[in-house]
Amino acid sequence: MARCPAGHQLSSPRRGCPDCRRDTVVEIAAAADRSLPRPVIEAAADTAAPTRLAMSRLAAALAADPAALSSGAPPLAGRLAAELIARGSAALTPPACAVCGRTGKPLFRSAGGGVCQRCRNWQLAAACTSCGKVKPVSGRDADGQPVCEPCRRSGPARHRACGNCGATAPVAVRGRDGKPDICVNCYRLPAAACSVCGKIRPCTLAGTSQPVCKQCAPRATAACARCGQDRPPTARWPEGPVCDTCYTAALRRRIPCASCGQVRRPVSPPGPDAGTCASCAGLPVTSACTDCGTEDKMFEKHRCARCSLRRRAAMLLSAGTGNVPAALAAVLEAISAARTPKSALNWLRTGAGAAILADLAAGRLAVTHEALDQHPRPRAASHLRHMLIAGGALPPRDEELARTEQWLAALLASIDVPGHRRLVHAFATWHVMRRLRRTAGARRRPWTYTDHARNTIKAAAAFLGWLGGRGTTLSGCHQADVEDWLATGPGAGYIREFLTWAARHAHCPHLDVPGPQRRTGTAITDSQRWDLAARLLHDDSIEVTDRVAGCLVLLYGQTMTRIAALTTAQVTRHDDGVTIQLGRHDVPVPGPLGDLLLTLIADGKPYTGIGSPPDSKWLFPGLLPGRPITPARLADRLRTLGLPVKAGRRAALTDLAARLPAAVLADLLGLHPTTAVNWMHQAGADWNRYAAELARDRNHQPGE
Repeated sequence: MARCPAGHQLSSPRRGCPDCRRDTVVEIAAAADRSLPRPVIEAAADTAAPTRLAMSRLAAALAADPAALSSGAPPLAGRLAAELIARGSAALTPPACAVCGRTGKPLFRSAGGGVCQRCRNWQLAAACTSCGKVKPVSGRDADGQPVCEPCRRSGPARHRACGNCGATAPVAVRGRDGKPDICVNCYRLPAAACSVCGKIRPCTLAGTSQPVCKQCAPRATAACARCGQDRPPTARWPEGPVCDTCYTAALRRRIPCASCGQVRRPVSPPGPDAGTCASCAGLPVTSACTDCGTEDKMFEKHRCARCSLRRRAAMLLSAGTGNVPAALAAVLEAISAARTPKSALNWLRTGAGAAILADLAAGRLAVTHEALDQHPRPRAASHLRHMLIAGGALPPRDEELARTEQWLAALLASIDVPGHRRLVHAFATWHVMRRLRRTAGARRRPWTYTDHARNTIKAAAAFLGWLGGRGTTLSGCHQADVEDWLATGPGAGYIREFLTWAARHAHCPHLDVPGPQRRTGTAITDSQRWDLAARLLHDDSIEVTDRVAGCLVLLYGQTMTRIAALTTAQVTRHDDGVTIQLGRHDVPVPGPLGDLLLTLIADGKPYTGIGSPPDSKWLFPGLLPGRPITPARLADRLRTLGLPVKAGRRAALTDLAARLPAAVLADLLGLHPTTAVNWMHQAGADWNRYAAELARDRNHQPGE
């Protein structure tokens, strides 16, 4: 058997002696680190290069550059250095990239020492033959010219028809064994139990014994050059690595340039103290939107989030053609004007309403109220309905009345007894709904005018069912039955209306039902009321929406339904102050409240839903496009601040009724005269002799 010059037996003379290569590695490592015994170095070499090929390459690298252990390049030398350090080496330090300083990464040889793969790619960067930018080379075209990674991904070779969505897009998984290609937009990681957190999540390495979800995947960290925290770097700028928080803040920072005075993003000198824009500093303008030119954090394909939102909304509303119908142009503007473009982008991507809107734009669903009423996703269809009405694509209709009619049909279908169903249907159709439609056509009506109608119909159905359970019919009902019902059932006001109608149409004898008792409730003290009002007027930490609504309760005794229905046209700015119209006349407001009202109209309404018109007429717009906030939601916000809405309103009206005549109070606050008189009596103020006292006063007119 052949032997090498050192006397080792060779299994194949052509391949050389593996023992000699191992000895070479050990000798060079022992010369570089004399703190470890030879057996430890041999064990480290066997671990770092477990195969003959790896040992051969390691020996060649160390023979060519004995300092490779210190620089950590090539990767095999860095692996051996790490093994020696782990075994107690006192002479070696963890190899770090000569450019970015990161440790724990495979390093490669360069003219300046060992560098990581990312830095080496930038050292070998070249001008892309497609976009012309100097970037790391990701591939080469048919002519052998360099191509960067974005151009390689967007190139025609990477685009195929997706077997899931049908769109031509870059393919993430190529189809095999009869399975279709899956594009990058449709591909989802397989779910598995993460080996770190144990939760069932989309994981990489899902088919192995060590699946890892995205949240638990290890990421290299570095000290941020701006905040100093050890975080995964998002970018590596001239001042050093920058975390995502500082990166986003730097891209969105706007100050007047020290040279040209324009409000732009400062980039020079590098660091948080930059004061000069890129144009004045002679640097290329980076991170600028190709559509609007705004310097911001890009969202997709060199576009900012707002331009990406407009582009995606236009594609959805045009059914992929790019030409948005004129009827949907206002809807496009409303979606594009969303206060938070990323939320609107998520809605376009995953929202049920966006899917319905795509069907409407493509003609698969008729743009009618009836089609939206019959849709299986009623909540999404309702939101989309308000969006289309606000944009003029659908004619407006009384939604409260329409929902009440749908609710009535469902209630009648739930009544099993035919006789009861006929009575409820007749009562609801010819009495309650008839009156409700007259109220709906009135110019001024309560904001929640359908609540009483629903409660009345519901009480009638419940009363008939209760009589049936006692074995009694409506025609055989007696006064004792009514009194038993009133002792256990809902309020007398609802059932009295039904029994009056039934007696008038000879369905039952005349029965006496007492009227509802007036409950005044409790009120907060004057000191509590003024303390709350002062807090709302002067505490800037409270949102302006809550401050204005709370002041209207505490100072003017307005209900939540009236406050929610206020419009911006009811607020008027004058030279000497601000007024608000709550009744027939404009009411002056204090200076701090006037400033809050103007701020609320200008920019204090952030809680608008996607698709809301940019210019809303409501003083308190809600999440439904073109609709105000609901009174219940507004009341919940005030209660969260510790403001008792009903008790605060009672205190305000009691104080005002004690100071003003009932007629004046009704005109200023929009109250019914009878309501104003009741508040006057409750406050203990007697204005019956007001006119007589005014007549006896000789100085009641100017000049006398």
